[in-house]
Amino acid sequence: MDYRVTYPFALRVLSGLIDICLVLGGISIVTLVFVNATLRGAAGFDLAWSLEVTAFLLLWTTFLGCAAAIARGAHMRVTEIVEMFFPAKAQRFLSVAINLVVLVTMVSLIVEGYSISSHTWAQRTTVLYWPVGFLYASMPVGMVLSLVFHVFNTLHDWRSPPDRDGPPIAHHVDGADTGAVL
Repeated sequence: MDYRVTYPFALRVLSGLIDICLVLGGISIVTLVFVNATLRGAAGFDLAWSLEVTAFLLLWTTFLGCAAAIARGAHMRVTEIVEMFFPAKAQRFLSVAINLVVLVTMVSLIVEGYSISSHTWAQRTTVLYWPVGFLYASMPVGMVLSLVFHVFNTLHDWRSPPDRDGPPIAHHVDGADTGAVL
């Protein structure tokens, strides 16, 4: 389920800004790698700074991508086995337990990521002399954003659980109902 349609305005804006950062980051990564490989092959040299920038962009887009996936409800989960072997009440309990484990995991990644980032902030990268902590800050920042979306999604699911008695409804990739019953 794409949760973004249920978000308040501020969270929709935040999700949109993350999407813009992901598009710009992805385009920048592809461009930098292509230009650097072309220069290395055609002119015999490369841009040393492009490797550092690409590494930064890859890490930041990875953790921002995690938040974007959570906002869309797009993280992989296997529900068929749970639905086949557990009654609805147990499924709801299991869902709450899984959401709590995910929440605890995110909080621990935020704490550990902050610790790593703050301890490496004084170190500088080789070419651009950027703080290494900025590279590692991608994890706690991405996890804080992911946590915001995860908490909202969990509260949304708790308030309006899916109807397990009716047949499943087909959805488009964008989350819109097709009206077709599977």
